[in-house]
Amino acid sequence: MSPAFDPKQAMGFVLAGGQSSRMGQDKALVRLGGLTFVERAVSTLRAAGLVVAVAGTQSVLDVDVPAIHDASPDQGPLSGICTALSQTNAEWSVFLPVDMPFVPPSLLDSMLRSAMSTDREVTLVSMSGFRQTFPAVLNRAVLPSLTNSLQSGTRGCFRAFEAAAAGLGGPMAVLPVEMLAVAGQVADREGSPAARWLVNINTPADLEDAGSFLSGRFA
Repeated sequence: MSPAFDPKQAMGFVLAGGQSSRMGQDKALVRLGGLTFVERAVSTLRAAGLVVAVAGTQSVLDVDVPAIHDASPDQGPLSGICTALSQTNAEWSVFLPVDMPFVPPSLLDSMLRSAMSTDREVTLVSMSGFRQTFPAVLNRAVLPSLTNSLQSGTRGCFRAFEAAAAGLGGPMAVLPVEMLAVAGQVADREGSPAARWLVNINTPADLEDAGSFLSGRFA
């Protein structure tokens, strides 16, 4: 486990406010490898040394962390992010969607430490050259810009992140996952390859595939 971050310095948030329409049930409550998605996400953030809360949830979750209810439900994850940032005093926040069960804690730790050392307001990762929206590390300074994006009708988090970083005078930081893995800076405690770390589980078929991987039926 990583050394704990001061809650005034950094917080971890599970984004759990999605519609889950393709899954057919609340993804936060879906089980994978004996744990619900929300339990896995909370465990991942804690293993990265963070105090954790769940943002945007619409369901009753059996986890021992605070739940921050979305101020504007049904407006997508950007609304949950804005609500979380408005209710924390932490300078840095790490956002992990509930449907990304294979993100290793060491990746979140590496992203956060990079953000803090470079003072970039937005830090994301890339996979195979493609920039990914999540997980994301955000400085609290982006809140006014993200709120403006939300109020102007922007739902896409990536565009809002990009605009927030530009408005604060710099580009987003993007860390290549493959390079972090090859350099040994990031590794997965469950042995999943880097190509699987950023996969979203959106459908029953995705869930079956993930379960098969965990049970060792295929790699």
